[in-house]
Amino acid sequence: MADDSGLSGLSSAEAERRLAANGANELPAENRRTATGILLDVIKEPMLALLLGGGLIYGLIGELRDAAVLMAFACLSVLITVIQELRSEKVLAALKDLSSPRALVIRDGQRQRIAGRDVVLGDVIVLSEGDRVPADARLSMAQDLRIDESILTGEAVAVSKSATPLDVEVDYSPPGGDQLPFVYSGTLVVRGKGLATVTATATDTEIGRIGSSLAGLATETPRLYAQTRQIVVLFMIVGLAVSLLVGGLYYYILNDWLDAILASIAISMSMLPEEFPVVLAIFMAMGAWRLSKARVLTRRAAAIETLGAATVLCTDKTGTLTENRMAIRQVRLPGGTIYNTAGSTEPDDEIRKVLRAGVFACDPEPSDPMERAFFESWPQLIAREEMALVHSYGLRPELLAMTQVWRLSRDPKQLFLAAKGAPEAIADLCGLPEEARRSMAKSVDQMAADGLRVLGIAAGTAAGELPEEQKDLSVTFLGLIGLADPLRGSVPKAVAECRQAGIAVKMITGDYPLTALAIAREAGLAGNAPISGQELNALDDASLRKRLLECDVFARIMPEQKLRIVNALKSENHVVAMTGDGVNDAPSLKSAHIGIAMGGRGTDVAREASAIVLLDDDFGSILQAIKLGRRIYDNLQKAVSFIFAVHVPIAGLAIMPLLFGFPIILGPIHIAFLELVIDPVCTLVFEAEDEEDDIMKRPPRDPDERLFSGQLLGWSLTQGIASFITVAAVLFYGAHIGMTEDVLRGLTFISLIAVIVALIFVNRSFKASLWTAIRRPKPALLIVLTAVAILLVLILTWPAAQDIFRFGPLPTEWLGVPLGSGLVLLLALEILKPLWQNKRKS
Repeated sequence: MADDSGLSGLSSAEAERRLAANGANELPAENRRTATGILLDVIKEPMLALLLGGGLIYGLIGELRDAAVLMAFACLSVLITVIQELRSEKVLAALKDLSSPRALVIRDGQRQRIAGRDVVLGDVIVLSEGDRVPADARLSMAQDLRIDESILTGEAVAVSKSATPLDVEVDYSPPGGDQLPFVYSGTLVVRGKGLATVTATATDTEIGRIGSSLAGLATETPRLYAQTRQIVVLFMIVGLAVSLLVGGLYYYILNDWLDAILASIAISMSMLPEEFPVVLAIFMAMGAWRLSKARVLTRRAAAIETLGAATVLCTDKTGTLTENRMAIRQVRLPGGTIYNTAGSTEPDDEIRKVLRAGVFACDPEPSDPMERAFFESWPQLIAREEMALVHSYGLRPELLAMTQVWRLSRDPKQLFLAAKGAPEAIADLCGLPEEARRSMAKSVDQMAADGLRVLGIAAGTAAGELPEEQKDLSVTFLGLIGLADPLRGSVPKAVAECRQAGIAVKMITGDYPLTALAIAREAGLAGNAPISGQELNALDDASLRKRLLECDVFARIMPEQKLRIVNALKSENHVVAMTGDGVNDAPSLKSAHIGIAMGGRGTDVAREASAIVLLDDDFGSILQAIKLGRRIYDNLQKAVSFIFAVHVPIAGLAIMPLLFGFPIILGPIHIAFLELVIDPVCTLVFEAEDEEDDIMKRPPRDPDERLFSGQLLGWSLTQGIASFITVAAVLFYGAHIGMTEDVLRGLTFISLIAVIVALIFVNRSFKASLWTAIRRPKPALLIVLTAVAILLVLILTWPAAQDIFRFGPLPTEWLGVPLGSGLVLLLALEILKPLWQNKRKS
């Protein structure tokens, strides 16, 4: 503990010396990502690096059109990702208050207002209502001092403070207890005033230690990205081997190095998986954009897909399930009458008398959450224009009650006394007999079992001189008022939807077990076999994992215990989402697969540790994020299925000339054109597809399930082979009837386009029929198909384009062949789709 310099405080010279020696009183900020940094992060991704490298290679060998197409798609993907990430960073910066709180200190015997970052060890700080405590400190004077420590403890109710002489040794106590002589950095003074000597600054404070612990926690790498890297590497190796083999065979058989190079490039382009990085990046960026419209900020876009796979949602109580404000829930009279404010009936005169006394027992302009509850719940009872505050008796350690003395304007000689406080303190103040005390204690226990915080209310009158001590006042016990942090209105429905979607919800809070259970059951949780922090400490890891299966409420939990719970769930192969808003939540937020912070009430440290931030603090928004995450994964599967399927006929047409002696059908320019169809379809059409009807009625997918599953690849291969057979039949028929090379190439190419369009409709939905898909047209699909149709018309009718593509004039009567091919394929695959879907379910 730092030496105290008395009420004269430090000298300015000594303060400067300590500031130079110990550094500024601020937490090391996590470096905010710049546009350059985000760009480098995106380019370093192996998938995009491969795409850029492929474009560069094609440019070096002189295929500038192909290089331009590949580079354009790469740049588009990078640009969209960078813009989205920058947008997230800017919104986060707007949420974050970067200015350190001002502090009032005593230096050189004078009070001085300085920046919080300039506070040093040994400074004497002056605390008043509304101040943010700038550093950890020990109180040497406290007058009716109450402090909101929810930023550290997660609990909304302010705690009272007491002072001890500085020459008396006192054991250090962590945040959260009443009548302690310690105050902590970042907490808020809601009542009273005090003097304190700084004992810790910056990372040595309670808030600083939690922040520093985050540095040792690694952020989970999204599984989808790891899977995609693996498939890209596999495609790259296979594609390179096949392209070299085909190029070598072309040169060996035809002895034509130009045809060999063109064939090799065509094969490389047909098998190069450039769509995967484009699709993945754009799907995530667009998902983040869609969530932002619902006021959900995505700090790491890949977390959206991971959230869609969540199997467990761990949530804090205060500020997450609840509104982080106190509200009056119940009034009990001494005779046993109970009035619940949630009912529709108006309170009778006796109940109103209790409520009115409670209102007038508060400060005229309260900061304490419990006092604000009186004003917010019953504003119609405030009629202070008829009264003037004469005197206040504040809370004292020996009597945890306060009394406000008012002078009535209608009778200036009479004083009105309104008192509130701990029920036992009010009993002492009113001089209740033993039987009345037992009855009060029974009512208090019943209210506490419902999760209520209980205040006793008393009132009386006085005339003449007021006594020095509050205990000498004459007041009468009126009743008890129960307050609680109300549940958010959206929570019960959200919890029910989580259960329907197969997601287990577990509440982890620092509050008392009875309060936690009451809120949990109101939210729709079972509340079976709750675990307290003390019980959790007694469990080894194996026992804890076993208890996790049956327990959904954890009470009196410390920050390090939250982290242990999250890690235990992860060890059971759960995909864990963790919500929270306080500094005490930050380690578990970062350790979870998906950390979800509250943006309004959430702290900077919590937001920095999270992947997702709810800007409106609405727990129900989590369901939107989960729903979108599942939709993204479904649509990714549709896009992947389409990509695999469409590359089969492309690769087949690139190899067929070698096997059957046909002229080269697909060169690099043709495949580059096909990319103009395939990429927009993947990134615009499939991304915009609506969610499946059962998206929130099915359990989360197996965490070990791969995007590129065997069943999906099998279905894609089935589509691809059927597509190749369809196009190959057109090619063989055209060659059989003696079509010229250029006409045959044009007919086969248009047939391939028709087959690709058929594959689009097949893959738009896993379940919906073709008729359903046609009835829900998407603007993106219509735009893509219209653009393709216009380009095809230009290619077939514009001589310059015909020269570039080496197409001959196609007779009009032959246009029915491509259309018929696409329609036959579409109907055949629609018949097969339910069979695959049944196999997928099993």
